[in-house]
Amino acid sequence: MTGRRLPRPSGLVGRIMTAQIFVIAVGSITLALTTGVVAPGLFRHHLTQSGVTSAPVRHHAEEAFAVTVAVALTVAAVAALITAGVASWVLVQQVTRPIEQLAAAADAVAVGRYDVDLPSASTTELQRLADAYTHMATRLADTDAARSRLLSDLSHELRTPLATLTAYIDGLEDGVVPPNAQSFHTMRSQVSRLHRLTIDVREAASADEDALDLHLTKIDPAALAHAAIAAAAPRYAERGVALNYSGAAPPVPVVAGDPERLAQVLANLLDNALRHTPRTGHVSIAVHSRPNQVAITVTDDGTGIPADQLKAIFERFHRGDEARSDTQHSGSGLGLTIARAIIHAHRGTLTAANNTHGATFTIRLPQN
Repeated sequence: MTGRRLPRPSGLVGRIMTAQIFVIAVGSITLALTTGVVAPGLFRHHLTQSGVTSAPVRHHAEEAFAVTVAVALTVAAVAALITAGVASWVLVQQVTRPIEQLAAAADAVAVGRYDVDLPSASTTELQRLADAYTHMATRLADTDAARSRLLSDLSHELRTPLATLTAYIDGLEDGVVPPNAQSFHTMRSQVSRLHRLTIDVREAASADEDALDLHLTKIDPAALAHAAIAAAAPRYAERGVALNYSGAAPPVPVVAGDPERLAQVLANLLDNALRHTPRTGHVSIAVHSRPNQVAITVTDDGTGIPADQLKAIFERFHRGDEARSDTQHSGSGLGLTIARAIIHAHRGTLTAANNTHGATFTIRLPQN
């Protein structure tokens, strides 16, 4: 079935100019009709009031008045048409040029060119539209770049577990690798790593796009810290690392936050501290009230963080020196990236610093 091709819409310039000419024409016709109806009667009335009674004189005066009015109206109409046409053309250009530039920018964005440069518009409304479009293009560029980096990093991260699984499967098929508990444990750990990676990638993608789902409620930070300690205690006991609360005594000002997301952040920080704290080491959580905010710190007495990595550790897939870790189980490299994104979504900050014996991660959240 073939549909009838719709005519191409005319340009905005032609439409506005046509509308302006139509308005001028209607105004001129209205002025001529009004003048033709009202002016002759008024003129005759004034002739009578002035005492002119001669018929030839009155006839000549009325003809002269009619010709004068017609010429004046014609000249005025032409002058108005030219003046309005020039003014309309200038106005139309000021309005349509930014729209044409926006259309060209939209075409560029559609093919993946986000570096649009829109000049200043002539009106406040058009300038707001241009600013909004520039902001949208910038966000699209950031999102596209983030996705490209994420895919590149992800492909790199998938190589190790996939290569390990491939080697073990080939070894089992060739009889080189024995089908014992150790072999299956290694393969299962790699599958677990892939599973954890897929979850973290989804969280990181949501963080990059500011799409983290938060359900805010009033939270007691001290209670949140104690719950995190209770959840992590078995892992710490197994590793022989002490974990305790060393914060201020209650009451601590409440904060507005998502309890599950904040618990996720603390769990991540505690897991990170556990990986980098030697056996018989010590990790503590502290909660303190600050002016207009609450600070939650996770402190360990491990080997600390190299000064040149204090900011880099929050980047995707960043891992510090594995020699600092006393465990063979490393994270996906996305945990701190997700943790910082969650805290930023709460209008807070997450920073890292070295202390005398190890590292300290500090969460700052605004008081409710």
